[in-house]
Amino acid sequence: MNNLTIIIPAYNREKTIKRALDSVIGQIDEIAELMIINDGSTDATGEIAEQYKEKYPQKISYFEKQNEGVAATRNFGITHAKSDYIMFLDSDDYIENNLIKQLEKYMNENIDIIKFKSQCVNDNNELINKIDGPVFDSIIGQDAFNKLAFSDILIDSPCLYIFKKELFIKNDLFFREGTYHEDFGLIPLVLIIAKSIVSLDLYGYYYVQTDNSITRNNDYKKTIKRFEDCLLHYDNMLEFISKFDFSNQTKQNLKIYYTNAILLKLKLIQKQDRKQYIKEIKQRNIIRNIKAKNIKQLLKRIILTVNINWYLKLIK
Repeated sequence: MNNLTIIIPAYNREKTIKRALDSVIGQIDEIAELMIINDGSTDATGEIAEQYKEKYPQKISYFEKQNEGVAATRNFGITHAKSDYIMFLDSDDYIENNLIKQLEKYMNENIDIIKFKSQCVNDNNELINKIDGPVFDSIIGQDAFNKLAFSDILIDSPCLYIFKKELFIKNDLFFREGTYHEDFGLIPLVLIIAKSIVSLDLYGYYYVQTDNSITRNNDYKKTIKRFEDCLLHYDNMLEFISKFDFSNQTKQNLKIYYTNAILLKLKLIQKQDRKQYIKEIKQRNIIRNIKAKNIKQLLKRIILTVNINWYLKLIK
């Protein structure tokens, strides 16, 4: 069944895009379309993509657009994909050489979302670590989110799933452009709306970790923007779940999931600037999302209520 579009956004990736493309070309017969979207690159990324397009004109779609960022580029891919299923591949990573064949069964079974696992490697393809997570047969999206939310650190990575395209289109779910943490803002919502999700014990995605790819943030203005964007994603989540009859457990877990991220981001804000953002948190009643299941958590909950700055000293 050739009903999958693999979407590769690319911006100035002349040194890595061949590796990403070759990992797909080896299984090109298993997919309907390989879509390369050049997000305004100023290096040879476009020339390389066009060379592959010439070799596989029936399979590869190539687009050029002005630089708008990965969120807008992925959204472009979603709306232009020809297939019922879509998958995202970052242009500096690559996939297992028989991944699609192993996932074909679940697309044939009409599963809404198919999840697989990732392993980190260096530029020499040497394993750094494998990232584990829950494995389960087909369950509804809400139950899948509730299983994944607090036990899979890459739950919000769009590259570790095959999605039915209609989940995005029919529910008007797209990456929030112009924001940081756009994956965090979107993917949990796509998961809970799905009718069926499987999570496989299959390490199919290779995340290439280099000195340049390890997140560094020396720009304090970006730190502020990241925190503010987390609040924006939280507000968007509340608006979205108000439109559907999700279970109380799902709504509670979503709020906890977003709240934990917001508090971790708040810890990065300098103390002299925290006051205004603590006010934002209190205005949203975010603190009440933290639940206490034991005495230790209860004490933290009390501290959080009394003084958020004290609480931030307790979390990692």
